[in-house]
Amino acid sequence: MSYIKAEEHLPAELIREIQKYVQGAQIYIPGLADQRLSWGEKNGTREKLEHRNNSIRKMKNSGWKIDDLADHFNLSSDSIRKILYKRSKERKAS
Repeated sequence: MSYIKAEEHLPAELIREIQKYVQGAQIYIPGLADQRLSWGEKNGTREKLEHRNNSIRKMKNSGWKIDDLADHFNLSSDSIRKILYKRSKERKAS
């Protein structure tokens, strides 16, 4: 993460106020909470995993065995079961 010079982006009054608390150090100012993306949304990982998990569910419904799915997707059998169980748990809750 790069940093910016406060003098170029903030009003002098605000800089003086911040200097009462922090001087000569880098500080991190997070973005607004409503502008933050959830994990994996920015780079598409969340969407890719959801697509993979949907494929796993479809393949299981078409007769694939858990061990075969684990080999095919390079996951453990326990991971496959968690993916399958999570979806069925979500359906029961709604």
